[in-house]
Amino acid sequence: MGKQLVSGVAGQTGQPESKTADVLSMAMPLLMGAMKKNASTPGGAQGLMDALSSKHDGGILDDLGGLFGGGVDQNVMNDGAGILGHVLGSKQPQVENALSSKSGIDAGSISQILKIAAPIILGYLGKQTRQQNVNSPEGLNGLLGGLMGGGETAAKQQSLVETFLDSDGDGSVIDDLAGLALGGGKQKGGIGGMLGGLFGK
Repeated sequence: MGKQLVSGVAGQTGQPESKTADVLSMAMPLLMGAMKKNASTPGGAQGLMDALSSKHDGGILDDLGGLFGGGVDQNVMNDGAGILGHVLGSKQPQVENALSSKSGIDAGSISQILKIAAPIILGYLGKQTRQQNVNSPEGLNGLLGGLMGGGETAAKQQSLVETFLDSDGDGSVIDDLAGLALGGGKQKGGIGGMLGGLFGK
């Protein structure tokens, strides 16, 4: 799934696969952490649960080839834009600029990559909530923590994400996040595990 995601996103944005993989390895934990931060409020958690139970049931993952085959559908991009607005809010430009400066990819392409990644992450979450029968905000928070590597790794990532989203911090946080995400790939869990070990290479 990871390889398919990277090659599909790279094809969509016209960026090299290696740089696209770098951006995704930094963006995935950041978006997950932002969702977890959002889900720590009762309203945010309910909103995320509603989205997962109605629209984001994991179906998007069943046909990634089709998703990228003829170029990503505008509805998916609009959906991604809505998700990013919800979880990143006014920090979105800061996130895009930090990822841009770290990867050397222009902020416009970063924005496109994030818009494609967001619905895929939610689809993955939707699938996991079904498989694990998650139906409460606490369960959802636990699931997000587990996907971020669990235990100390997840706590570190979460604290980095929140530092970044709560401050006008520089991109050094992004480096730390990428390091933790890459570390996660060596275990069964973590964002690396989620992307098929792709970022554990």
